[in-house]
Amino acid sequence: VQLQASGGGLARAGDSLRLSCAAPAGPTFSSYGLGWFRQSPGKEREFVAGISWSVGSAVYADSVKGRFTISRDNAKNTVFLQTNSLKPEDTAAYYCVADQKNIAFWAGYEREGRITYWGKGTLVTVSS
Repeated sequence: VQLQASGGGLARAGDSLRLSCAAPAGPTFSSYGLGWFRQSPGKEREFVAGISWSVGSAVYADSVKGRFTISRDNAKNTVFLQTNSLKPEDTAAYYCVADQKNIAFWAGYEREGRITYWGKGTLVTVSS
């Protein structure tokens, strides 16, 4: 299963980028939550944001609350991450994920290796 992320690039502090990730068409992902993790060099991978399938409820890491917004287009099986007010510490490879488990617990599931689907990362580099 291929999750295709795009939208990364170079930015300056305070800039915005919009990441997107498309899951394959079809019923497989019809009940999946979609979201993002990120990993900076030398650091552990961390949860960024997730959005449920049914009501579109979202969960964010404290480090991005108020700056990042996750959304999804269910008709296109696509999830978006609008990143505003970027900081140098947001520099990381951002990975799109899909899973049926409760998005509120994805950080823990990731540490246990239990997130089902991962896409290849898209790199975001923020300069000061």
